[in-house]
Amino acid sequence: MTFLDELHAALGAAMSTDATVLSTLTADKSGHDSHSIPLALVTARSIDDVQATLRLATQFGVGVVPRGAGTGLAGGAIASAGQIVLSTLAMNRILEISAADELAVVEPGILNGELNAVLAGHGLWFTPDPASWAISTVGGNIATNAGGLLCAKYGVTRESVLALKVVLADGRLLSLGHRSVKGVTGLDLTALMIGSEGTLGVIVEATVRLRPVPSAPVATVGAWFDDVLTAAAACAAITAAGIRPAALELMDAAALAAIDAYLGEHLSERGNTFLLLQTDGAASAGEATAALTIIRSAGGDAELTADPAEGERLFSIRRAFHPALEAQGTVLIEDVAVPRSALPQIFAEIARIGERYGISIPTVAHAGDGNLHPNFVYMPEADGSVPPTIWTAAGELFAAAIRLGGTLTGEHGVGLLKRAWLRDELGDDQFELQRQVKAVFDPLGLMNPGKVY
Repeated sequence: MTFLDELHAALGAAMSTDATVLSTLTADKSGHDSHSIPLALVTARSIDDVQATLRLATQFGVGVVPRGAGTGLAGGAIASAGQIVLSTLAMNRILEISAADELAVVEPGILNGELNAVLAGHGLWFTPDPASWAISTVGGNIATNAGGLLCAKYGVTRESVLALKVVLADGRLLSLGHRSVKGVTGLDLTALMIGSEGTLGVIVEATVRLRPVPSAPVATVGAWFDDVLTAAAACAAITAAGIRPAALELMDAAALAAIDAYLGEHLSERGNTFLLLQTDGAASAGEATAALTIIRSAGGDAELTADPAEGERLFSIRRAFHPALEAQGTVLIEDVAVPRSALPQIFAEIARIGERYGISIPTVAHAGDGNLHPNFVYMPEADGSVPPTIWTAAGELFAAAIRLGGTLTGEHGVGLLKRAWLRDELGDDQFELQRQVKAVFDPLGLMNPGKVY
């Protein structure tokens, strides 16, 4: 029997070779498309389905691309010819919620937003909050070590994962981590899996750490500055003062202009750069007031509110950023991070790169943790690909971030799109060591082939 015959015999209707379905699996939210139809889609509904798929893939030497909701921005879940896609989107149950231990046990396909909607009834909260929280899966959040607006205070996904069940390329099931808050037995293979982008195995269950929903009123500050460098310096001063906002977002002049055009507003008339800060918890009022003082002393035109509706209005400006850019054309959403003190320098580098190549690079930053999303709006090549000039400019951006003590990616992952620059950050020795670690888990190189390494 052929591989597909064996796969169908083992999985039945869980396997599809429908060309219409398969054609949707060659792209993700990054905008990249392999234009190469995979062999089949397996829609796993159980751990047994995942194990059966991987055993057969190993037997026949077929590459496997794990996929959740397909919301990734680095091409990590894009499939190509000769590969199969293993979707865990249908594995979407909440298996347990323990208020006493502040944890939940979930399958990987549960959406972040759906999980939090259920947890709200228990007064609990899963804190990772990527921009795609309403449509991205918890498994995908873990596979990319996703971040979001609240990372400065609550950390990236790694800080919210206690334990995992992972199926290896040969079908073995590993149970990693602990339900306890502490656990230091042996090497931390749980942390190794987080952010591994499907290159080591398939996450089939997660025990995640929860927090009580903040009970104190939040305070929100909206501020306008004449230029982004001054605003970035103000953000660095806020964190240097020991203030830890739940959110600290910064948008430059190009971003604000795009939002004005999209919403029909005139926000740029108040200032060329917008800074959004929010505090929560018992100390929220004092922290917001202290931040407001720093912002105003730096020349910001700022307002502070404890009114939820007004806070939501200010946040709606930030949330309009990506739709505003998509209205202008095709967007390459980049993702670098630098030390918070280097925010003014990286914004200056972005401006220099934009001027050198004659392009606008609207940028939003999670300024509380130094993570920036410079966006390149471009006209695709005839084959739909990103123009070489854009990649050259992006390469200079990556080099600048690394030179300033930062990284190629703060939360999107490496995937397919950034693998060419991975060695530049890691260096030869670490790059080769990481490849050797992958080979221990995936000796035949079948897990998410062509991604990361």
